[in-house]
Amino acid sequence: MVKLAAKSAAAGKSGMKKKGATSFTIDCAKPVEDKIMDIASLEKFLQERIKVAGGKAGALGDSVTVTREKSKITVSSEGPFSKRYLKYLTKKYLKKHNVRDWLRVIASNKERNVYELRYFNIAENEGEEED
Repeated sequence: MVKLAAKSAAAGKSGMKKKGATSFTIDCAKPVEDKIMDIASLEKFLQERIKVAGGKAGALGDSVTVTREKSKITVSSEGPFSKRYLKYLTKKYLKKHNVRDWLRVIASNKERNVYELRYFNIAENEGEEED
């Protein structure tokens, strides 16, 4: 009986799926084009604030990499990494730099692993207030 329990526990551990490499992109084209935000500061913010597996902030190790290409930031992870956590950190950055009132973080319609920074539709709201 004891041997069976040990055998099933060992089988359960080896049967667990390890999440493969994931990568998420933050597209900052519009705010960078309008010179509202600096993409290098967002990259630095993410490198300092991302926590890996409950560790300290900024200790990325080899499991997570943050790279910048023109107006896009890519976060690649070897292990499990939450897309929602990346959105949370991006919102935190926007709030810190006082642009959260004008920008929002939206998941792209085209690709599943891409976030976009877009402006709020202020023109629509002004038209409603005048009535």
